[in-house]
Amino acid sequence: MAVAGWSTHGFSALAEILKSPFKVSVINDEISPDFDHACYVTTHDFGMQWIELRSMWGKNVMDLNEAQIADANKILDKYKLQVTDIASPLFKTDWPGAPKSPYGSKDDLHGAPEVTFKHQDEILERSISLAKQFKTDKVRCFDFWRLDDVAPHRAAIDEKLRAAAEVCGKQGILLVLENEFACNTATGREAARTMNAIQTPHLALNWDPGNAVMRDELDAFPTAWDALPKNRIHHCHCKNAVRGADGKIEWAPVGKGFIDWTAQFRALKKAGYREAVSLETHWHGAATPEESTGISWAGMKHTLEGAAAL
Repeated sequence: MAVAGWSTHGFSALAEILKSPFKVSVINDEISPDFDHACYVTTHDFGMQWIELRSMWGKNVMDLNEAQIADANKILDKYKLQVTDIASPLFKTDWPGAPKSPYGSKDDLHGAPEVTFKHQDEILERSISLAKQFKTDKVRCFDFWRLDDVAPHRAAIDEKLRAAAEVCGKQGILLVLENEFACNTATGREAARTMNAIQTPHLALNWDPGNAVMRDELDAFPTAWDALPKNRIHHCHCKNAVRGADGKIEWAPVGKGFIDWTAQFRALKKAGYREAVSLETHWHGAATPEESTGISWAGMKHTLEGAAAL
């Protein structure tokens, strides 16, 4: 059921189904580890028809067994939800032969165990299998834990990403690389470099301007955005960040922060973008994750409306 703390933010007893040029979605575990409840909120309270899968029932999606996958699909059918992508932890690991990254975090894997480089091909194959079972054509990945000096390893990392994308492509799957503040592609400028360096139609960008801000790229939109190859963007994460009282950058609801989401949605629409805009709350300023996500969704909904995208 709707949480009282955010039911006043523009939600009716049964939200109207959204109409947008984008696939408006939310990452399921930002609402609740109970997958049925997360899907209920997504459709009943938010009016969405799309959802992004990351973890459920205390397990990362990578670790679901056959029975749980079947149960999850039944729940998706029950709420008439479609899956945007598999939010895999692929390549959130140290690059072999490089110094251990000071930025990697075991708390940033959403229930998945941190595994070494040698196990990444298994994660890739598992991600592709899950994509097919959940009827999506996209798998999310990262650019390895961030190195202070990536230059000696950059060409080899690029080749690994390209090879993984080719594996996906052979099975009809698109690999979407997220710019992640703890990884080597963290900012919009770095994302532009990576996309331009790896010329394969099977690798796309998961654009996350909030993550870029968290890596001190405060002009992620519009300056870094202008450098991105727009035709290579096939997924977008929505969150925001502000400068806290201590001077440090911290997460915020979508409606306030460094990213002008009304302008960003307008720019996406102008660029012909028609893929997912997926709420990844990260801000936990309310009493519960569900309430925090509800407040952030209220801000996201307002900015979508302001961009004439809802």
